[in-house]
Amino acid sequence: MSGTNSERELIAEGPAIILVEPQLGENIGMVARAMANFGLAELRLVSPRDGWPNEKARSAASKADHVIDGAVVFETLEDATRDLNFVYATTARERYGFKPVRSPVYAASTLREKFRAGEKTGILFGRERWGLSNEEVALADEIVTFPVNPAFASLNIAQAVLLMSYDWMKSGMDDIEETRFQPIEQRPSTKDQVFGMFEQIEEALDARGYFHPPEKKPKMIDNLRAVLSRRSFSEQEVSVFRGVIKSLDAFPRQWPRKTTPRQKKADVTEETEGNGGDE
Repeated sequence: MSGTNSERELIAEGPAIILVEPQLGENIGMVARAMANFGLAELRLVSPRDGWPNEKARSAASKADHVIDGAVVFETLEDATRDLNFVYATTARERYGFKPVRSPVYAASTLREKFRAGEKTGILFGRERWGLSNEEVALADEIVTFPVNPAFASLNIAQAVLLMSYDWMKSGMDDIEETRFQPIEQRPSTKDQVFGMFEQIEEALDARGYFHPPEKKPKMIDNLRAVLSRRSFSEQEVSVFRGVIKSLDAFPRQWPRKTTPRQKKADVTEETEGNGGDE
């Protein structure tokens, strides 16, 4: 998906994303874009190889300028995590030790709980080529590992941030839906409005010879109303339906010779067959 909606309130909260010795400015920019996609905004950089600020990062961020402008550079990982209460380290490699290894879903849920409790949290991401060292992982509280193909477990740093950011956003969907994604309230229609829609549809159909033969008209109307009344309409839905019928009424209301399309086709067929017989 592309594009943004400037009328929406910008979501900018959640755990800090900490990149340890990132190498390419383009990767930092794509990380910033992934963060912005899913409501994260705090980017911390530990000794970026090419220095900071980095124009290539800004270009690759695709207008996630609030993330780029707010990025803070630290000399050491210890400095980057001193003010945090809880930290996850991401890695695809198996590690054995005393730290729990969590899935992204579990980790995002934990981070969400701590965020609601007012704790400051962070997620560590290692270098593009070889990730985090054992010593760096030791500074974290827990490990998060992505479920990837064991034979091809390497993730681009922006992909890893994207996956974690997505699960972070998903963990708070209940909160977001309460404020941003509520459906437009629609008032239920009255029976009088529905009856008016029935009458408009039936009159339009009758003018076009739909009820044929005439003796079957009452039953056809019953069937039509049964189909249209299988669910409750809102006032807006009734209005839409009636607008469609009104639009159709702008065109001729009956076929030449007051015949239905089916009758017209039959007449043409008979005439063609008759000409063939005469020959």
